[in-house]
Parts: sequence; C-alpha cells; structure tokens
Amino acid sequence: MHTDSLQDTVAPEGVCYGCGSSNPHGLHVKSFWHEDSVHVMAEHLPDSKYCGWPELVYGGLIAMLVDCHSNWTAMAYHYREEGRQLGSLPRIDCVTGNLGIKFIKPTPMGVPLTLRAKVEGEVGRKSRIICEVYAGDVLTAIGDSIFVRVDTAQLSAAAHGRNE
Repeated sequence: MHTDSLQDTVAPEGVCYGCGSSNPHGLHVKSFWHEDSVHVMAEHLPDSKYCGWPELVYGGLIAMLVDCHSNWTAMAYHYREEGRQLGSLPRIDCVTGNLGIKFIKPTPMGVPLTLRAKVEGEVGRKSRIICEVYAGDVLTAIGDSIFVRVDTAQLSAAAHGRNE
C-alpha cells in the first residue's frame, strides 16, 4: 500500500488550489486509501481565515474539500478497477459533473476534519461519490456528487475554443 498521497503519487505537478501538490498557495489536501480498501480518507484542519460565522467553518471550504477529495476518490477507483498502479500512464483524470453538499450540522473551527469517501454503485465514465465530512466524531456534511472521466487535453482545448 502507498504511503504517499494519491495526489503526490499521480499528479505531483498538480496546481489545483484545493489539492494540487505544486500550488504554493493551496490547501494541499492529501487523500489515501483506507485500510478497508473501500474508503478514501483525508484530513484537514481549516485555517482561521476560512471562518464563516464566528467559530464555524465556511461552507464554501467544506464544498471545496468534498469536491477535491471526491474527485481523487473517483480517480483511485478507476485505477483499481483497471488493475493499474496509481500514477501509471496514461494518467486517469476526472472532473466534477455535479457537486451536491448537504450540511447536517455546523462545522466548528479548531477541530480536525476527516473526509471519508467511496464510489456508490458502478465505476464508469460517470461515477457517483458519497463523501462524509466529520468534525471529530460528528458528521457535519455529506457530499453526493458525480465525477466524469475525461481527457484533460481535450477538455482544456474545448474550454479555450481550440476545438474544431
């Protein structure tokens, strides 16, 4: 089992603000397979600048954590489904197709957050990811999102109008 995070293993050059290993200003979310081989786990302690209401974590930060961690969960499942080593080429990439967050309880500042995610149903071009967010032992939010496997070069070209 890898001791490096999924992000550091698959995309050490990543620049995403939430999970990019090479973004000097980013959050550097690190995701790992859990020993149960079902869940992908991450931990994050929000900095005080991510306060929403006094002493509460900003909901947008929770959404970003769920988005990044769920995306890496989808990619990890794809590698495993194909029997491939993490980081093997060609690289597997996914993007957010739909991000859903249900806020269950207020998330307190100063408490480490644990994210626990897994694929719900089939691993396919579009995969449903359920991501639970815990503050200590308290479930505070659940992400229910869809991630889409893509060719990032084609995606970038389309976004910049370079497709014919």
